[in-house]
Amino acid sequence: MNEKNISNNDEAMDNEAVEKLTEDIIASLKTVYDPEIPVDIYELGLIYRVDLDDNSHVNIDMTLTAPGCPVAGEMPKWVEDAVSNVIGVSGATVTMVFDPPWDMAMMSEEAKVALNMI
Repeated sequence: MNEKNISNNDEAMDNEAVEKLTEDIIASLKTVYDPEIPVDIYELGLIYRVDLDDNSHVNIDMTLTAPGCPVAGEMPKWVEDAVSNVIGVSGATVTMVFDPPWDMAMMSEEAKVALNMI
């Protein structure tokens, strides 16, 4: 699995609650797919940062497989909607970043297997 660090700035949430919320956020990210690639965006390595703030708002830095991706304008909204629907999340904001540029080395082993790369 492609492990991402989900940081939490909320001292009030206990570790168990943060762990459960983290699992739910990751599960929601895994429901979002690039329509041209049969692998979810999390396993593709498109999610660079996930931060849970004191108000249970999730801030996400993500990228695309290519800057000219045909769904570049739509995908951030798909991600925001998926994460915002997680119970315990007050909302989500996606920031598109292109540094570092995405490359195939960022994919999880699961993604590479799904794409017959290994």
